[in-house]
Amino acid sequence: MVKLVLSAFFILIFSGFSVATKIEGKNKEYAGKKLDFFRFSDPVTQKKIHVFSLEADREGNFSADVKVNQTTFVFSDFGIYRGMIFLEPEKTVELLLPPFREKSFADSKNPYFKPVEFWFATKEGNRLNDNISNFDTRLNELLDRFFDQLYFNQSKSAFDSVSHMLENHFEKQNHPTFIQHKKLKLKALEADAFRLSPEKVTEELATTKNEFWNHPAFIELFEKSFTNKLSFEVRSATGTEIRQAVAAKNIAFFRNFLNEKYKISGTVADLALLKMLHDAFYSGDFSQKDILNMLSSSTFRQHTYLFIRETSINVFEKLEFLRKGSKAPVICLKNTDGHRVCTNEDSAGEEKFKYLIFADTEMIVCREHLKYLTRTQEQFQKYLEIIIVLRKTDLIEMKMFLDKENIPGIHLIDENDDFIEKYRVKSFPTCFLLNENHEVIFQQAKAPLDGFEQQFGLFLRQELFERQRNQSQ
Repeated sequence: MVKLVLSAFFILIFSGFSVATKIEGKNKEYAGKKLDFFRFSDPVTQKKIHVFSLEADREGNFSADVKVNQTTFVFSDFGIYRGMIFLEPEKTVELLLPPFREKSFADSKNPYFKPVEFWFATKEGNRLNDNISNFDTRLNELLDRFFDQLYFNQSKSAFDSVSHMLENHFEKQNHPTFIQHKKLKLKALEADAFRLSPEKVTEELATTKNEFWNHPAFIELFEKSFTNKLSFEVRSATGTEIRQAVAAKNIAFFRNFLNEKYKISGTVADLALLKMLHDAFYSGDFSQKDILNMLSSSTFRQHTYLFIRETSINVFEKLEFLRKGSKAPVICLKNTDGHRVCTNEDSAGEEKFKYLIFADTEMIVCREHLKYLTRTQEQFQKYLEIIIVLRKTDLIEMKMFLDKENIPGIHLIDENDDFIEKYRVKSFPTCFLLNENHEVIFQQAKAPLDGFEQQFGLFLRQELFERQRNQSQ
């Protein structure tokens, strides 16, 4: 009997650790729709990590159980929106969804489209998310009211008024996440209004606990402080030292530099350095090989803090992805005839270079580029295989266009945009050139009408010459 009582006691005690946060609601406009929710991997790469999905039934009912061990920021992109919410452990939330608005045709084709961001509301109306939403709404109202005083006159009294009114209005809100959100948003306002130098902003970042690093208010201030800063610093009097430190993987130099210049140290300084290295890689101011060597150093890879280790790996993998000589992800999709084809398979047993084109046949510019492939095929048929990865549109219209214009190559349909996302395609057409081993030759190959023939022709002559010379040695 004692054993049974003890067993029941421990079940009750430990079952609390596995109780999930429950998300539920109903909106008939979302019947049959699916909303995927993600979190950020880190504030540098901001890679999307899937957390859970909400699938509405035919009546628009939806629910999901989500296990989180701390307050976690997640978001979902759907239609024209990006909905944001903080999940709290072991809470039940009845989510209110906005009227559904699909992207317009122009928005769906625009590579620079940005979703309308909003905080999800809850039926209870007083959850953490509701309070943060109310704070941002009130902040925006005050910014409109004091815009000229803040941004043109840089009035300290106007900033103090805004801060004071917000403090008074939300004085009863004591949730740690809300307090941190408020502090970071006010610091971002102060930085913008008074054109603060980064070292006058980073104190707020340095005092932010690590658990808040993936929250949007932290990411906003973090990017204001460190975006492209290494390229900026390399043009200063210490530019030569900075280049030498990157080449020598001298992290001690940068830790000291960040401490003296930006007044930060410890893990947040290492996070800032990862951000600076990430941006410097794309700047053209440094050797990309030196940047990658620095990121793969034991200082980052064996860091005492797991988050820094994981972030350094995320940054390295992002920068290394699709670099010249790296293996490109194999694409396996159905073609327009419904047969599954993989891009690492050589048609007719012939080893050729692969011209990979991501295209959308609803876009006029893509259609014109694809039409020109007939000439490309005629000129390089012996050496080049054309592979077109098509964004899913109306299948009948797509096939009619491809057949009517006699577009050459293998035509694959990316129904769920899986490989469009995997290859980080932002606009159409986007092109890559791979070798026979599926390794990247050109990460940004030119589109057919933009000079691919000249680009490939020059490369091919050099490559065939090198191969012939190697065979004769």
